[in-house]
Amino acid sequence: MGDAIGQMLASAVGIAISPLPLIAVILMLATPKGRNNGMAFTAGWVVSLAVLVTVVVLAGSGGDASGGDDGPAPWTLWLKLGLGVLFLLMGIKQWKGRPREGHESEPPGWMKAIDSFTPGKAAGLAAALAVANPKNLVLAVGGAVSIASSTASAGGKTVAVVLMVLIASLCTALPLGVYVLGGEKSAKVLGEWKEWMAAHNAAIMTTVLIVLGAKYIGDAISGLTG
Repeated sequence: MGDAIGQMLASAVGIAISPLPLIAVILMLATPKGRNNGMAFTAGWVVSLAVLVTVVVLAGSGGDASGGDDGPAPWTLWLKLGLGVLFLLMGIKQWKGRPREGHESEPPGWMKAIDSFTPGKAAGLAAALAVANPKNLVLAVGGAVSIASSTASAGGKTVAVVLMVLIASLCTALPLGVYVLGGEKSAKVLGEWKEWMAAHNAAIMTTVLIVLGAKYIGDAISGLTG
């Protein structure tokens, strides 16, 4: 179980510090339907991520991803190598596409319509950001493949899946918790979080993607040449 948890941890943290879902839930909490939409968004995020990770882990386990005593199956190492290269390319693209000094990036269209969101739309947006956003999708698949290719038992992999989803959902659960429990100070705290994450979005995601890319490529090369 320790192997499965250790393998997926970097990907889970990478999703957890993704700025976009955090900004989305904070914006929702500031609307008239903030509590209901925030809860729906968080629930949609958790369920969508849980389904994606579970499907990938089950598919990988069915394909004998762990490889038995010889270590992870070769196909999982090649997949990790491909994901690592993809992480690096996405990190470079993220940095090149960052807003230049004195300029702000154009907000997505859904941000302008967020005041009119229903709980259903909030949950749908969460699902899109969790499994359709390329960065989060690749991070989630990478973490799930790491769990599937670990030496953990079925029970250990299940625990790893649950922990991965919980850790990766902190970006939505923490703002909701602050909103529900923080009282009058919550608006100020959440506003500061939003401003900081928006200002450092490019740097945060570039760092995460480059570090994960190096890790995945290193793990893959080590496994293929070991």
